[in-house]
Amino acid sequence: MSRAFADVFGVADAFHGIPMAGRTDAWILSDALAAHGIPANDPRIAQYREAYFHNLPDEIAAKPPGVRHGVMPGVRALLDALSERAHRAGDVYIGLLTGNYETSARMKLEYFDLWRYFACGAFGDAAADRNGLLAKALERVAACGGPSFGPRQTVIIGDTPLDIAVALAGGARSIGVATGYHDVQALRGAGADVVFEDLSDTAAVLTALTT
Repeated sequence: MSRAFADVFGVADAFHGIPMAGRTDAWILSDALAAHGIPANDPRIAQYREAYFHNLPDEIAAKPPGVRHGVMPGVRALLDALSERAHRAGDVYIGLLTGNYETSARMKLEYFDLWRYFACGAFGDAAADRNGLLAKALERVAACGGPSFGPRQTVIIGDTPLDIAVALAGGARSIGVATGYHDVQALRGAGADVVFEDLSDTAAVLTALTT
């Protein structure tokens, strides 16, 4: 994002001091534009997005020092278990709800061979307000041919208080996972129904998801 902003707007390190965890890409960008006196309707924003998508594969592969990379503990095993259950019993559906632009979400997850687990979802392109993404996700699931279900039948898994806030705002349940920048106490304080240090105990997470 910083490379793209510098390329298009000529501002280096434009996102310094701007919070990112749990926020939509559009929200992060709007803060950077405001911080550097660039109008929110600047026509170069589309060019910025294209530059970001162009730079992202190299940045993902480079694994810069100080940035945690790789699949967090238990994630793949949990997705495998949920996929098998969805196929066998049909009582779960896996969707992706993220503040990332759809294109960048796909790039990131394809790199780690995780994109294939998600038939559809809602992305940062779809709603300026992150708390509106749950409704968008439910709409997208139905449009993709998935089951029709409501917020109370939905569980959001996230690693930031903002993820938990999406669930609270939309009437869904939530599971916090403390593999990001927020610890167990912070996620509990944000209102998560259940919190795990990580997702390595597949059986316990499945129990929390389905009861």
